[in-house]
Amino acid sequence: MSSGNLHRNVDALVIGAGAAGLFFAARAGERGLSTCVIDHAAKPAEKVRISGGGRCNFTNIHTSPENFISENPHFAKSALARFTPWDFIDRLDRRGITWHEKTLGQLFCDGRSAAIIDMLLDDVRAAGGELRLNTSVQTVEKTGGVFRVETTSGAIDCRRLIVASGGLSIPKMGATGLAYDIARQFGHSVITPRPALVPFTFEGRAKEDFASISGVACPVSARNERAGFDEAMLFTHRGLSGPAILQISSYWREGEDVRVDMLAGRDAVAELTAFKAAHPMKALTTALETLLPARLVSLLAARGELPEVARMADISHAAIAALVTHLSDWPVRPSGTEGWRTAEVTAGGIDTGELSSKTMESRLVPGLYFIGECVDVTGWLGGYNFQWAWASAHAAANG
Repeated sequence: MSSGNLHRNVDALVIGAGAAGLFFAARAGERGLSTCVIDHAAKPAEKVRISGGGRCNFTNIHTSPENFISENPHFAKSALARFTPWDFIDRLDRRGITWHEKTLGQLFCDGRSAAIIDMLLDDVRAAGGELRLNTSVQTVEKTGGVFRVETTSGAIDCRRLIVASGGLSIPKMGATGLAYDIARQFGHSVITPRPALVPFTFEGRAKEDFASISGVACPVSARNERAGFDEAMLFTHRGLSGPAILQISSYWREGEDVRVDMLAGRDAVAELTAFKAAHPMKALTTALETLLPARLVSLLAARGELPEVARMADISHAAIAALVTHLSDWPVRPSGTEGWRTAEVTAGGIDTGELSSKTMESRLVPGLYFIGECVDVTGWLGGYNFQWAWASAHAAANG
């Protein structure tokens, strides 16, 4: 949108041309503020582009504060209440962007995610905003009521500095810790960032076993003491993935077990008992293959996790009950996660105790705002993090 060196003043400077930063610039511009968005990347909104397999899972109609993780679970309530999924949907409808609902309230574009990026950029343009890509922040200072940001394209002065540069997830797309550096510079606390919505890794025999059935998936309930999710689990060459695992990873801490109900809540005792009555001469593995993928059943047998009986006729009711108990409370202890490389979002971040929940403005430094992923508000898988980006940006623009 613009090129060349600059030394200028704007009402609001936005660091980060992602979902939150662009949405803020458009909304603030509509309110009459002059805005400039800068980003060190060559292209804007890359996370929007790749999300949802290229169709952008832009929100979730079931969004509520309970779908977010934060040291302060109440912080997100205000912003989420004042800009709902239906508010964003209304903007898509007016733009003519069609969409559809998949499972669990997840909304996707019918076409490519580029439609949403184009909408965001057009809205910034229409509101008189400026976008500067390939522009890195060098220093940030505040004198009186004015911030001066020295960039590789020159200096920019502003009275409102909006930090929307995201977290540490997916570094190959340019993720940095800039938001945390700025926060600390101005006296803010940062909850230690950690990878979230990320696959688990394993070592030793577990890694070898899971790799041997890589690609096998099944519906499960994955849980720990903090949360539980009923979705699919996928075995990989490194360990475990799939929606249920990604979800529970956000609540996992190193050294802890995750409990997996591989029977996904089915009345497997009744089903296996009925199978035994109908097919007493068939093998237990054959019976289990009516409940679980065949390759998973073979792995469980190889690991010695099934009773050693030749026929269903030889297994007692108590043994069936014990087997079902084991499979519905299957313990796994990950050695770690795949880390920032594949994490979809960042958990932790800028401490919300030092931000206004109504405007996202710093309580320590007037005119300084933090929005989007860099804040200690992390959504579940399924469009919730985009809704936080829209809602937090809207709150700051209207603050």
